[in-house]
Amino acid sequence: LNYMPIEIREVTSKRELDQFIKLPFELYKNNPYWVPPIIMEEKMTFTKGKNPALDFCDVKLFLALKNNKPVGRIASIINHKANEVWKSKHARFGWIDFIDDYEVSSALFKAAESFAQEKGMDAIHGPLGFTDFDKEGMLIFGFNELSTTATIYNHPYYQVHTEKAGYHKDADWVEFEIKADITLPEKHKRIAELVKQKNGLRLLNAKSKKELIPYIPQIFDLINESYRDIYGFVPANAEQVKYYTKLYFGFVNPEFVPVVLNSENKVVGVGITMPNISKALQKAKGKLFPFGFIYLLRALKKMDTVDFYLTAIKPELQNKGVNALLFAKLIPTYNKYKIIKAETNIELEENHKIQNMWEDFEKRNHKRRRAFIKHF
Repeated sequence: LNYMPIEIREVTSKRELDQFIKLPFELYKNNPYWVPPIIMEEKMTFTKGKNPALDFCDVKLFLALKNNKPVGRIASIINHKANEVWKSKHARFGWIDFIDDYEVSSALFKAAESFAQEKGMDAIHGPLGFTDFDKEGMLIFGFNELSTTATIYNHPYYQVHTEKAGYHKDADWVEFEIKADITLPEKHKRIAELVKQKNGLRLLNAKSKKELIPYIPQIFDLINESYRDIYGFVPANAEQVKYYTKLYFGFVNPEFVPVVLNSENKVVGVGITMPNISKALQKAKGKLFPFGFIYLLRALKKMDTVDFYLTAIKPELQNKGVNALLFAKLIPTYNKYKIIKAETNIELEENHKIQNMWEDFEKRNHKRRRAFIKHF
């Protein structure tokens, strides 16, 4: 009878944070589809003074231990800005992982819910991060597909445990794999030319990161404007723009980021695509040094897949063919680099505007993920 109760411990020390971050490395040790994060970046995410989202979010991290060994984790987050924007009293749960044991998952959910209730919240939903730029959505279909840097991978049993803990669907996202080794359809060429002439638009022809950087604040303004009605979205402030620029723009090749400018040289459209570095991250095992960065550099040079991070188009220009302009730049770039496929990453299932972008491409809907909610 060596039964050991589950201990839930709030993460307060560096050692516990380390255990919190490294738990999935244990859970997914030999899983060919899981893509590890970079440990250093995960630490930054939870460090006040490093991650500006922590200025307007309250967070508690919990570890579940069995026989003194970490077997689960969860973050309970209150994003005050999101609650203001959406006029709600919602907490979020994120960074959730656990072994296949109901006692563990139920204790974790209870810990996250108690923190939310103490703070006067009336519901909790997730998996969500601090902001929309963090990973979101629990995988519910597509377990045999390689994950991407921008998405969560989890075991199939997570959904069963979450529903058993009293959660139900709040929103679903779909993901597509798009065939990218194609010639630009004539239709796109035609529309791209028309749109340029009709609206006085042009593509920024940035040859280097240096030429792209001056436009980054405008790109974020555009994202803030065009995403404001999207599930759980909160506009990024100046500090966050700096933080995300530092975090992600190191990997950017300007050829993969078409920027559409109007006659006043203002950004009215952007498509952010990056080389898919999933396999390189698997080899790096969460560490940039001593060899991790070499795998990443190689992946940026020699690749066959790209990740579509996001598309943002000025609301008044949406559905006017600006995306044809983005593809007029991207498809030749993909051909040049011998890219064969693109991962769309997550799109809300009812976001038909974005899904219409792929209508002329050969595609398969290979993943689906869900945000769950529980009202108190």
